[in-house]
Parts: sequence; structure tokens; C-alpha cells
Amino acid sequence: MAEPTPRRNESRLRPAPLLFEPAAAAADPEHFFDLESIDDPRALLERATELTLAFRAATDRAVEFQAVAAAQLADPRRFDRLSPADIAERAEWTEDYAKKMIEFGWDLLRGTGESVHANPSDPL
Repeated sequence: MAEPTPRRNESRLRPAPLLFEPAAAAADPEHFFDLESIDDPRALLERATELTLAFRAATDRAVEFQAVAAAQLADPRRFDRLSPADIAERAEWTEDYAKKMIEFGWDLLRGTGESVHANPSDPL
């Protein structure tokens, strides 16, 4: 990740909402959130910037959910827990990255008050 993800207690930017495009518009490879129809460069820059911020925020949020899921799947209290290697394979990550995401997930879960692994510093 290029930029740190805000913690749960930090305020988040609320960028422009991402709206789903109609199927007909999405089928046109030149169509992208109606940007091609904006003639004014100032308006185009403003809307493209809004979309960029919205996609970044969506990516950060999705990564948080990935981390939480990875931590939950690696929880040793689960009878069906997965190893970091198994999680890495499912998420198409390296095993080292999976371990980092599991740690990040434990940090996030700690911040929400949910029950987490008794000692996340134990080797995975």
C-alpha cells in the first residue's frame, strides 16, 4: 500500500460516491463514468479527481476487509483455520504478504473490540 490506511477512530475522507454504470455503458470500451462526455477541462479534471479519490478510498477499505478476513481465517481457535500459505494461495498473495495482512487484520480487529488471537506475536 502506498499510503497508510486510517484507523477506525480517524476520520475518513468522503469522496464522490462510486456509481455503478449501466450495462450498456459498461459494454462500450470508450465509456468510463461518463468522463468522455465532459468537454470542459476544468470540469473533467474535477470529476476525474473525484473518481480517483473514490477509487483510492474503495481500495483502502477493501484491503481492510481482506486483512480482517485473513486474520479471522488464521485464528488458531478455529477448527478450520488456514495457514498463511493457504490464505496466500486463495488471495493470490505471497506468504510473507499474507502474514503481514494477518497482523494488520488483528490490529484492525483489536480496534473494533472484536475478539482476536490471544497472542498475535506468536509465530504463525
